[in-house]
Amino acid sequence: MFSGIVERTVPFVGRESSRFWFGREDWDAELPRGSSVACNGVCLTVVATTDERFGVDVVPETIRRTNLGQLASGAPVNVERSVTLTTLLDGGLVLGHVDGVGQVARCDDEGIEVTVPARSAHLVVEKGTIVINGVALTVASLTNEGVVVALIPETRERTNLGLLREGALVNLEFDIVGKYVARWVELARRAVVEDR
Repeated sequence: MFSGIVERTVPFVGRESSRFWFGREDWDAELPRGSSVACNGVCLTVVATTDERFGVDVVPETIRRTNLGQLASGAPVNVERSVTLTTLLDGGLVLGHVDGVGQVARCDDEGIEVTVPARSAHLVVEKGTIVINGVALTVASLTNEGVVVALIPETRERTNLGLLREGALVNLEFDIVGKYVARWVELARRAVVEDR
């Protein structure tokens, strides 16, 4: 589990088959083999580490569901280590299980507007939480096709969200409580229909 408070960005170094490499020259965090790290909001397992880089293995489902397959060499990637029982949880409840990819529709001084896949629109509420590229954010407003989130200067500087441009693809994770409630409602509705 993660908090959605990104520690920093690191560069995408490259890919060797299913292994993705990220630079860590300026990130001296402990990354033992087997530990979890969120890369652009995707929970991945560290399988190799050196002083200069760390590697994770990425399965085809992750490539299909996220923006990781679109990364270019040198692209800044948001990273966060998983929370522990002694970690202050001051962001949100982020699993690192990306629900889908959205596209940046607009960027301005206040924030960004991101499209949300139609099948997931019911999972977003105004003033609720949405996770974009691993950053837990408050939904400022809803649009016909997505959400608008405000970005403070600290978020723009610490994460890759400040570098986004119109058309960029971003990973989206919706509130876990909302997903469970939506699923429960769906099953309850089905049960009512089947009982008729």
